[in-house]
Amino acid sequence: MTDDGARRILVVANETVGGSELIDAVRRHAGDGRASIRVICPQNRPKHGNVIYEDSVLAAARNRLSLTLADLREAGLEADGAVVDPDPYTAIEDAVEAERVDQLIISTHPETRSGWLQRDLVDRVERDIGLPVEHVVVDLESEGRNDLTSTLVVANETAGGESLLEALKAKSEGGRHRFILICPQTEDHREQAHERLEQTLERLHGAGLEVVGQTMDPDPFTAIQNALQYYAVDEIVISTFPQTRSGWLRTDLVERVRSATAKPVEHVVAEEAVRA
Repeated sequence: MTDDGARRILVVANETVGGSELIDAVRRHAGDGRASIRVICPQNRPKHGNVIYEDSVLAAARNRLSLTLADLREAGLEADGAVVDPDPYTAIEDAVEAERVDQLIISTHPETRSGWLQRDLVDRVERDIGLPVEHVVVDLESEGRNDLTSTLVVANETAGGESLLEALKAKSEGGRHRFILICPQTEDHREQAHERLEQTLERLHGAGLEVVGQTMDPDPFTAIQNALQYYAVDEIVISTFPQTRSGWLRTDLVERVRSATAKPVEHVVAEEAVRA
């Protein structure tokens, strides 16, 4: 216990942040609500592509943390958090050294998909750190949320177009949606991609949509593959120019994504570019 009587709970999660099993475990340990809750999200490395874009890795971790803190607030639990060292064991050691911790909650994928479990993270922490540890297994593929649909939105020059905005608003009107917008960037136009992203996020927020976003790998197919690693989503929306003007369609992006995932893929065609 801390001096003020509140329990200090340290939550360690990465790709499983936001899972209902994790939220339930935090709620259970928080008890009467007097707990001090801190969430740390180690950065993870993408599994696809030849180049690691550090800003994309960091942005994804920050977005996952933001979504988790929002889900905890929605559950009546106030928490703070930080993006930390990519190695979860080192991140836990640093957090425990920095402040008193009464309870550790470590959230992972099921064993067959968890790199942390393959490295015996939970056993090592239980053995070496000397604190109570609850291991929460979150299977985001099968868990889902009946009250929320998470939609991955993929767009670049068409990100701020009216066609995409109307399509997302229509989805939101049919039930609560959370949108994750990714904008593939190129080395020559990184600033433009970031400006376009910020302007689009501002416009979507102004339309009352729940959305986070980031720039990603220049190749849209690789960007989508990595986004599906970073975020738990239910469906994908890809926005392009018409066939005659779209480089993405010339590489058959939409059909390639449909072939690579079981998630529904919707194609939205924009008629005009939106200047960043």
